[in-house]
Amino acid sequence: MKKMKKINRRSFLKRTAAAVVPSMILPPMILPQDAIGANDRITLGVIGMGDRGSAHIHSLSAIRKVQIVALCDVQGETLKRKQQEFKARYELSDPVTTQDFREIISDPSVDAVTIATPENWHALMSIGAMKNGKDVYCEKALSLTVAEGRAVCDATRRYGRILQAGTQQRSDARFRQACELSRNGYLGKLKKVIIGVPGGHRIIKLEPSVVPADMNYDLWLGPAPYKPYRQNLCTYNWYFFTDYCAGWIQSWGVHHLDIGIWGAPEFLESPLEVEGSAQFEPEGDADVSFFWQVKFKTQSGLIMEFYDDKSSPTGHGCRFIGDKGQVHVTRSSITGFEPGILDIVIKPGDEHLYLSNDHMQNFIDCIQSRRDPVAPVEACHASTTLSLIADIATRVKRKMMWNWQKEQFIGDDFANRMLSRTMRKPWIL
Repeated sequence: MKKMKKINRRSFLKRTAAAVVPSMILPPMILPQDAIGANDRITLGVIGMGDRGSAHIHSLSAIRKVQIVALCDVQGETLKRKQQEFKARYELSDPVTTQDFREIISDPSVDAVTIATPENWHALMSIGAMKNGKDVYCEKALSLTVAEGRAVCDATRRYGRILQAGTQQRSDARFRQACELSRNGYLGKLKKVIIGVPGGHRIIKLEPSVVPADMNYDLWLGPAPYKPYRQNLCTYNWYFFTDYCAGWIQSWGVHHLDIGIWGAPEFLESPLEVEGSAQFEPEGDADVSFFWQVKFKTQSGLIMEFYDDKSSPTGHGCRFIGDKGQVHVTRSSITGFEPGILDIVIKPGDEHLYLSNDHMQNFIDCIQSRRDPVAPVEACHASTTLSLIADIATRVKRKMMWNWQKEQFIGDDFANRMLSRTMRKPWIL
């Protein structure tokens, strides 16, 4: 078992002065790829104590080879409450707490981190952790922009790290079955994929307020533009402000878009025609769409239609439509529209997709084996990219062509400027 080092704020700041520089230019401390043996305890830090971070702790606590050693959240009272709650519920051995994630990602006694923060932080935290030898479980979407997602992909391969994306539907047998039926031709020639996801909670106004005394609001904002604190922004409503997220067209859309391209990889293999429309709030603070209709089309004519649930002709979920059959899959069910289609057994010579039935366990297994996880960084970058170019299409209101090789729209400088954002100083990738 590894000997643990206790994270201590004062000693940490003395030991790793460079880590407090917000530019994220951190000293790389890359571990050898075989540094964690099959019998070693893997030490983890969890960054973000909201719903997803809590779910991470629940999943990790069920894995015997894992030891959660550090918890991080910018809200001090939330952090204290969660520490006590998790320590009692899961019998954690007194995890260290900090409001500054840099203390965790720079400590050599931490092997890996999970990241459950708003999307505007995902790229910076993931890259910073990997520079310092950490493997990463990062919630979806992978990034706030296409350019940031590309940077995360490049860093994952440059530093030889494991990154599991939080697109956990890849560890669900129903989604895997639907995708294998599609990819192996059991639906006939694939004609269309229809995707519907929740549109989100509509917001009119968040009132300005005083920053809570226990909160590091500047660190919560991070690379996002500075704006005065607003009530109820930092726990859930951030989903609907483009400074932190592109809305649920992105943050929920990534899940089913990922399944759409898992079952129909042709969408990643040729230039895509994309066009769409959306409804935005005419007043108030929220600046994301809550209702949308987007169409992607490959050069061969394969179509993906992407909607919010209320606009979708097939409701919530992912539907694969071929000329011989259809299958519709959600987190609670899978439906075949032809007799016996769900009874088909994928043959040994057919294409079999990556088998995982526990997303967090797969992450831990891959830390030890150094095998790519079921939801590798490039896959989540692809689905995140689809969600973002869908959003851009609804804003520019014209048909465009997307080039996967260059990760740009063809001949559209205006739209291409929306693929990246300037970070608030002094934060840089």
